[in-house]
Amino acid sequence: MTNTLQDEDVHTPQKFANLNLSHLTNTQVQGFHQAFNEFKPQTLKLTPRVPSLPVPDEMVQAYGQTLARLFACRGVADMSMLDMSVSYLLPASDLLGIDKASHLIDKAIDDKKRMLIIGDFDCDGATSTTLMVRSLREMGADVEFLVPDRFKFGYGLTPEIVAYGVEKFRPQLIITVDNGISSHDGVAKAHELGVQVIITDHHLTTKPSPPADAVVNPNQLDCAFGSKSLVGVGVAFYVMGRVAKIRRAAGKSTTSVAKYLDLVALGTIADVGHLDQNNRILVTHGLMAIRQGQCCVGILAILEQAGRQFDKIGADDFGFAIAPRINAAGRMDNMRTGVECLLTDDYQEAHRLATELNRLNLSRRAVENQMRDEAGRIIEELHLHDTDLPKAISLYQDNWHQGVIGIVAGRIKEQLHRPTVVFAPADADKVGDDDLIKGSARSIAGVHIRDVIESVAVANPKLILHFGGHAMAGGLTIKKKDFGAFSQAFTKVVQSFGDDVFEEERFTDGVLLPQDFSLAFAKTLKNVSIWGNGFALPAFDGVFYVLNFRILKDKHLKLTLNADGVMYPIEAIWFNYDADAWDYRASQVHLLYTLEINEWQGNQQLQLFVKALAVCAID
Repeated sequence: MTNTLQDEDVHTPQKFANLNLSHLTNTQVQGFHQAFNEFKPQTLKLTPRVPSLPVPDEMVQAYGQTLARLFACRGVADMSMLDMSVSYLLPASDLLGIDKASHLIDKAIDDKKRMLIIGDFDCDGATSTTLMVRSLREMGADVEFLVPDRFKFGYGLTPEIVAYGVEKFRPQLIITVDNGISSHDGVAKAHELGVQVIITDHHLTTKPSPPADAVVNPNQLDCAFGSKSLVGVGVAFYVMGRVAKIRRAAGKSTTSVAKYLDLVALGTIADVGHLDQNNRILVTHGLMAIRQGQCCVGILAILEQAGRQFDKIGADDFGFAIAPRINAAGRMDNMRTGVECLLTDDYQEAHRLATELNRLNLSRRAVENQMRDEAGRIIEELHLHDTDLPKAISLYQDNWHQGVIGIVAGRIKEQLHRPTVVFAPADADKVGDDDLIKGSARSIAGVHIRDVIESVAVANPKLILHFGGHAMAGGLTIKKKDFGAFSQAFTKVVQSFGDDVFEEERFTDGVLLPQDFSLAFAKTLKNVSIWGNGFALPAFDGVFYVLNFRILKDKHLKLTLNADGVMYPIEAIWFNYDADAWDYRASQVHLLYTLEINEWQGNQQLQLFVKALAVCAID
């Protein structure tokens, strides 16, 4: 028997009770036994999700005890809240400004006015732009689109992008999607040039809307729409749905915007939209359309590049397979490639564009990995460990790539559980003290990052040149020479938050019943609802016996487990496992996990995806 743990070897706790230690020195043997004797059983610190109201009997009868409890813990008070029929969509008439916007667009189509859609350079912006252009062209409109190059124009309806768009396309009407709610100067520039402006957006604002010809945003002041969680493509869907309805009633068109719910579903998940009932309805129907192949051929081509079967995808594939490839266009080059992929009806062209998106995504990964490694070294050099970790992280390097800073900030935030801002030069060729750097911020629950940045701006009026965002993400522009001052001011504001905010909270939906450890229940869980932000994918915990384990590729822990009342072994995997939390002598472990389906060569098997582990007992 070997005394060395080898990759891919299977090990049982019992093996280590009989290890031959004769080749070790007395000191090594003593250390081995001391480690064994000093073992302290651990359990995970978890926060249980509990229903705020009693679980309705009708839900238990319809879905069973476990599912009914899961729904109740997510605020579902009655069966109607689980109804995904389109009749439960909130009425468009409640959106402030939608009537004015839709009649302006209807008249512009009739008057043959040239329209220009100005979008955003992320997946929500790409899907919003595509939905608008497809719908308008089907209705007979003269329409083009423009997505600002983030490296030249930055975000939103700036005066510069207005001037560029007017010179290039000569529009009479500009419609923004997924941006514009703070673009007072851009609207003024358009009006100066004799161009009407309709703003459709979803971002938060605490100020009056710009004086555009119409503004549609559920988060603008005085809007009574029942959901504040529509993303940009959701707002675009409502606006174009109202235009289509007006034109159908007048006999001008037969267009139905419902055919573009594939785009709405993709943009909603990609932008991490809060999954209230309205958004779950939109995503459910969009996902169903894609599974039936009734979607943009660009989505099918991207799925092929990602190695996914369209008829088997889930909502998480939007975020992990499709969105990163579309986003890569805006991060590494120009989002026009992503929009054109979603716009084309020719599969060969879609395949060509999807291949290019895949290439850009591979490039994005390489740049991201390099930046993450450099950021990690900076953090190590600053000796920022758990014991002395500041409550806010700010990082900058001259060679970092502006298109990837948001992803890197998100990764660091996840790793350290701290609000994080990562900066890069606004222009890679200009890194002098007076040149601009752009920051992308990501935050944790309890720290509203836009409000924090605004607090810094108010206390330091000349420090931040531009900023925007929402609770969990934001962006800003400063001068390079002001990075140190910003870091200090940012940390000072975040320091005022209580220590408990910075203790990562892990939620559990409790212990599963023995009969729930089945492939059938895992499939039901996967398909019974759309899970995601605001309607969290269920995570369970429990104590399991370790039958054996193996290490895969030096970084993944594969476990074979047993549980009380379960008559068969249970497979589990912990990707990128924490070696400090694991002990090869473990005989019993406390896990936090999600239920997944592992498919290999046509065979399906229940598998636990481990999110956290504590060793309860050793042999």
